[in-house]
Formats: sequence, structure tokens, C-alpha cells
Amino acid sequence: MTHPIALITGGSRGLGRNAALHLARQGAGIIITYLSRAEEAAAAVKDIEALGGTAAALQLDTGDLAQFAGFAEQLAQTLKNLWGRDRFDFLVNNVGMGIHAAFTDTTEEQFDTLMNVHLKGVFFITQRLLPLLEDGGRILNVSTGLARFSTPGFAAYAAMKGAIEVLTRYQARELGPRGIAVNVIAPGAIETDFGGGAVRDNPDANAFVAGNTAMGRVGLPDDIGEAIASMLLGGSQWMTAQRIEVSGGMYL
Repeated sequence: MTHPIALITGGSRGLGRNAALHLARQGAGIIITYLSRAEEAAAAVKDIEALGGTAAALQLDTGDLAQFAGFAEQLAQTLKNLWGRDRFDFLVNNVGMGIHAAFTDTTEEQFDTLMNVHLKGVFFITQRLLPLLEDGGRILNVSTGLARFSTPGFAAYAAMKGAIEVLTRYQARELGPRGIAVNVIAPGAIETDFGGGAVRDNPDANAFVAGNTAMGRVGLPDDIGEAIASMLLGGSQWMTAQRIEVSGGMYL
């Protein structure tokens, strides 16, 4: 049986890296993208290889559409060289960053940065890579719990993720004839370096989130990586156009 191949944007660090490791442990081939930290990406590849997996890291700025055609060509060559294949199976649109600013203080530059990476980039990189995605494959877009509940300071960020959730339903409808399932995972507050690492490093913030979460603690990267692997490898091909929140029951 051919092992599946997953492409994870922003997979060199944080939740993307964790997901890559979980998928690799279950036999998936991994391609991660990184923006500028080549050494970090190379370290992630070595971690996957240490698990007995096969992986590659490709540079990509998902906010720069001019790179997408060249990236698709590089991806096709990587698939051929490492796996002897023309297509991959799973696309995880994970890459992103958080910009914390009150609605009244958010600048046009901040808004455009978020839009280019979180919405426009996701829209067009997925479009560009569709010819390389297997029929019957899966797309997993990454949203946030902030699209369901409101925390001051994330209006622009959450608005982009809300758009991603709508886009997911349209992709599911239009790609269904190819047997491609498209879903969205919405993490809650997780202990990573996201947003400057406030949830991870600030004891008060950590305790506040834990106190408002049904499971009584802040999420860990493994909680999300495990969920992503389950959604892609767990035999749920009939599930599509769904938003799955993995937040431990935050703000219920």
C-alpha cells in the first residue's frame, strides 16, 4: 500500500511541525514549507527522518502569490525525486501569524498582512496546487476558536479565519466531484510561541484560559497534532465541509 504524502504549510515550527511528526509516526511522507528559518526547517526534517520517515522542506512565502507557480514546479519535482509520484494526498493550510491589536487601532498594513497570508494566500495556493492533489485527497484548513468566541484584540485575525470557514464549505462543494474532502480545524488557546507565547509563558493568562475551559487546562501542541493526524488518517472520508474545534471546550 502506498503511504500518503502530506504538504503542511508553515510546518517547520509550532502546530504545523507537531502535526508533521504525528503524521510521520503513522507512515505519511511529509513536505513542509518555511518562510525564512531554513535551519529550523532542516531540523524538522531530521526529526521526521529519525522516526523512519521521509520528508522535505521547501521555502514559500504564502503571502506572495508570485511565488506560487515556481513553488508548484518545485513541489512536483520533490514528489518525483523522493517518492516517485506525481501527486500528493493531503494539503494542510496551516501557515499563519497573529497580530494583536484593538479594532480601533488596527492599521491597513496589519490588515493586509493578515489577509494576504490567512485568506488570499490560502485561496490561491490551494487553487494552484489542485492539479497535484490526488482525487480522493483531503484539504484541511486551519481556523481558530476566536472565530466562534470574541476576545478583544483579534478582530482582523478572527475575521480572516471566519472567511476561511466559509471558503472551506465552498471548496468542499466544488471539489466534491473529485472525491476531495475539505474540512477546517479550529484550535483553542495552545501553549506555543503564537502571539508572543502569552498563553504559554504568562501564568495569569494560562490560568485564565484553563479556568474557562471544560477540560480544565490550556491546550498543548500534541492535542492539535494528534487531531490533525486523526482527521487525515482516521478513515473519515465521508466527512466534509465540517468545522472541528479542538479547544478542550473553551468558553462553552
